[in-house]
Amino acid sequence: MALNLLFTCAGRRNYLINYFKEAIKGQGKIFAADMSISAPAMVDADVAIVVPSIYDDSYIMALKNSVSTHHIDAIISLNDLELPILSKHKADIETTGAKVIISSEKVIDIAFDKVKTFNFISNIGLKTPLTYTTLKTVKQAIAEGKLNYPLVVKPRWGSASIGIDFPESEEELDLAYKLQHIKLKKSILNTASEQDLNNAILIQQKMDGKEFGMDIVNDFNGNYYGTFVREKVNMRSGETDKAISVIDKRFDYIGEIISKHLGHIGSLDCDVFMANDELYVLELNPRFGGGYPFSHEAGINTAAIYIEWLKGNTEVSKFNQYKAGKLFSKCDRMLEIKKS
Repeated sequence: MALNLLFTCAGRRNYLINYFKEAIKGQGKIFAADMSISAPAMVDADVAIVVPSIYDDSYIMALKNSVSTHHIDAIISLNDLELPILSKHKADIETTGAKVIISSEKVIDIAFDKVKTFNFISNIGLKTPLTYTTLKTVKQAIAEGKLNYPLVVKPRWGSASIGIDFPESEEELDLAYKLQHIKLKKSILNTASEQDLNNAILIQQKMDGKEFGMDIVNDFNGNYYGTFVREKVNMRSGETDKAISVIDKRFDYIGEIISKHLGHIGSLDCDVFMANDELYVLELNPRFGGGYPFSHEAGINTAAIYIEWLKGNTEVSKFNQYKAGKLFSKCDRMLEIKKS
């Protein structure tokens, strides 16, 4: 059975393009869509498709036309900001016959809005850093001894593409909060944040300890499959640069709890801190994350599992050979962007 898969907002995720090309074994093609022909992932795809911005009114129609033209069987988004849009239009897109592998609007909303993430994690009985959206409530918590410097200041909605600040005093907090608002209004996150600009910046308790990334994998019906963990050894520009695979029942427990209460579809990227020998869940990203290659190389071939599930096969155990203690590091490579 041949399958054609389309990755939207493909960007720099060449590793996913290549993992899926390996997994599909020539029985179909891997397509990449992006608004820029020079997006690196477009080079490694079998077919590259240039589409409008995700915020363009013609975007969904352009996507549907591409699906029909290229006989696409499934769509996978690789961008936080696109998830709410695709989820909203999932039923419409699927009239073309392609399956959109994406979680429900409710799940996307919980993950996209970090205040709702905080409430969700707290309500299911897991630990998460204290979270606020106004200077007044933060300063009150500090005065009451509930919170201490340094703190974390970052956008409430979407990715942290405008950066994260770590103020160590009230003066730094005031400046960071103001600067984040200025950056937000100039950034691609402005559209996502316009529903509540006065509460669009998040101020969180800063956790000291080891940071971990988890892939919490559900099948396409939202049923729990497994949790795959790596300790982040080194970070660069907000992305995991070096990581080592981990197998620990404490993480498995957290992964299964999140899976069963959230009911997401496919792979969910989750950040966790270990502080004072306790685990704190930071963020949920219902898509393949930048840390997935570390899990893949350590033995969990989620790309091949996706393809089996799309074919209707449920026996995928041979693709799960996950091993602890496997250390990997990312590195850059050069790509020639050929002009058409």
